[in-house]
Amino acid sequence: MAIKVLNSGLLTSVQDLGRPGYFHLGIPVSGAMDRYAMRAANLLVGNEESAAGLEAVFVGPQLAFEEDTVIAVTGADMPVRIDGEIQPGWTALPVKAGQVLSFDFLTAGARIYIAVAGGIDVPVALGSRSTYPIGALGGFKGRAIARDDELPVGRPTVRATSGRSVPDDLRRANPVPVELRILPGLYDHRVTKASLDRFFEEEWKVAPEADRMGYRFRGGTPLEFNEREQPFGAGSDPSNIVDSCYPYGSVQVPGGTEPIILHRDAVSGGGYFMIGTVISADMDLIGQLQPNTPARFRRVTMEQALEARHACAAMLDRLRKALQ
Repeated sequence: MAIKVLNSGLLTSVQDLGRPGYFHLGIPVSGAMDRYAMRAANLLVGNEESAAGLEAVFVGPQLAFEEDTVIAVTGADMPVRIDGEIQPGWTALPVKAGQVLSFDFLTAGARIYIAVAGGIDVPVALGSRSTYPIGALGGFKGRAIARDDELPVGRPTVRATSGRSVPDDLRRANPVPVELRILPGLYDHRVTKASLDRFFEEEWKVAPEADRMGYRFRGGTPLEFNEREQPFGAGSDPSNIVDSCYPYGSVQVPGGTEPIILHRDAVSGGGYFMIGTVISADMDLIGQLQPNTPARFRRVTMEQALEARHACAAMLDRLRKALQ
C-alpha cells in the first residue's frame, strides 16, 4: 500500500519517537515534537507507539489512499476532512481506497500527527525512521514530503478498529499563556541574581524563529552578566563559554537578549551559556506553540521535575489502558 501526496502542506515530514544514542556524534534525537500526540495517534490505529507517522506544521497535507485502512489525527486543532466531510480528531477513522484526507485551517496548537495502520514504512536509519532534513537522514529520502510522493505503508500486525477515540481528559490542551518549567543550570551563575529573578518573573512571547531546531522567545528584559575575564577558547561576548554540550531542552541566551529552547533537531554543543533546561514533561507543549504565544518560565527543583515526569508517565499509562 502507498499514500499519494496531492499536496504536502507547509512542512510535513515522517517522524517517529526519535533516534537516541547518537547525540555525542552530533546527530540529534529528532522525532515527533509532540511525542504524546504521536503515541496517541499510533495507539488509536493499533500500531506500536514507536511506529512512524506524519508530522504537519500549521497547514495539513492532502493525501490519497490506495487501499482501505484506518487513520487517526491528533495534536493541534485542525479540522479533519475525508472526501470533504468533517471528521473528529483523536479518533480512529476508516478510509476507503481512493478517498482523500485533507484539513481546514488551524485553530489552536501548531502540529498535527497522522498515523495510518501499519505505519509509514520508510527505511530505518540509525534505528529510526524520523526525518532529520539538515543531515538528509531518515524519513522519505531524507527530506520533508512533497507533491506526488508515494509514501509506503507497512502491513498492520493487528486489525485496526475504527471508531475508538481518546477521552477528552486525555487530550492535551494548548494553554495560553503557557508555563514552561525550567531546572536552572548549567551556567546560570554567569548572570546576576537580579536579572535571573527577572527572567522568571516576566512574560515572554514566542518569536517567529521557532522550528524543530529551537524555539526563540523575546519581549523580556536582557540579562545582566557578572563581570569576568573571558577564558581562553571562549568568544568575546559575555554569553560565550568554552564550547560545551547542549542537553535536549537546554535554554541558551545569545547576547543575553532572546532565550532559545533547543528542541528535537538541535545541535549537540556550542559556545553559548545555558541558563537552564526545560523539564522533559513540558517539551511536548513547546512543539504546539504558535509565534506570538505568551509564555512564562517557572523555576523548579529536581524533585519537582521528577514529580512532573511521573505525572506524564501516569497519564500515558491511562491513555494505553483507555485504548486497549
